[in-house]
Amino acid sequence: MEKLKQMAPGIALTFFLAIPAHFLGQKFKIAGGPVFGILIGMILAFIKRPDCFSKGIQFTSKKILQYAIIFIGFNMNLFSIFKTGSQTVVLMIFTLSITFITAYFFSKLLKVERKTAVLIGVGTSICGGSAIAATAPVINADDEEIAFSISTIFLFNVLAAFIFPALGHILNMSDFNFGLWAGTAINDTSSVVAAGYSFSEAAGDQAVIVKLTRTLAIIPITLILSIYEGRRRGKAEGFSIKKIFPWFILGFVAAAIMNTFINIDPNIYNALYGAGKFMIIMAMTAIGLNTNIAKLVKTAGKPLMLGLICWIVLSISSLFFQNLFF
Repeated sequence: MEKLKQMAPGIALTFFLAIPAHFLGQKFKIAGGPVFGILIGMILAFIKRPDCFSKGIQFTSKKILQYAIIFIGFNMNLFSIFKTGSQTVVLMIFTLSITFITAYFFSKLLKVERKTAVLIGVGTSICGGSAIAATAPVINADDEEIAFSISTIFLFNVLAAFIFPALGHILNMSDFNFGLWAGTAINDTSSVVAAGYSFSEAAGDQAVIVKLTRTLAIIPITLILSIYEGRRRGKAEGFSIKKIFPWFILGFVAAAIMNTFINIDPNIYNALYGAGKFMIIMAMTAIGLNTNIAKLVKTAGKPLMLGLICWIVLSISSLFFQNLFF
């Protein structure tokens, strides 16, 4: 009870700041609520705040972020995902692998900090903010590293939403092929929706299903990273799978199984998914409140360059393998 009292002011602050971010995200869907949340937090970080907010803000940026991922699982229908996934799994394996390899080698070349590089890599290759949110606790990323990654992913999401439909028409792509391309090469759901439905209704439907299938890659990637991180730190701390296992991912899987097999009012699942999305906005607001924007601007060049390279490689490899397999 005492802990809750200590955290309540910070949690309440992020909750109330997340409300305008949510509505701004609804109005400007191409950006989305999490981006507005992190921006509002960054702006207010300039104002000195009482220490009573610190514990709650920290809790929101770490724990509530994990709970949010569990709630996001209520939007996953495993039957729809497996149907599409069976058609596209090879494409996704190749594009994910190439993007991860690109992130690894170019992060070394550009001398981008390891955790930032991992977050940009998973954010680009899997599903933007959700993948970053799921991976950050696993690798113990700090708030500034998360802010770097979210900001980088956001920039290329916006560009993709405008550029992809135009390129799709220039390349004379079918609805199926464009939906496949947008779903595998654009990382955030909001931008996938914007690009897909800008092309056509059928392309939009295809893109969203492919995107949701791609989101499931969060599960094996976080498990692999948790084992790698545990072994990497094991010399100093002693390796324990129990300590490093991302238990919240099991919650994500359980939520997806419930949504698929337990037949209750769909509005309940939609409400739970909506709560998860709002909790992500709260977490991003908390991260913004703990971010030094001057440092972010000063050192943003290399992460942005890494994000650009990963995005271009993902887009081109997606087209290449699509032409190879379909």
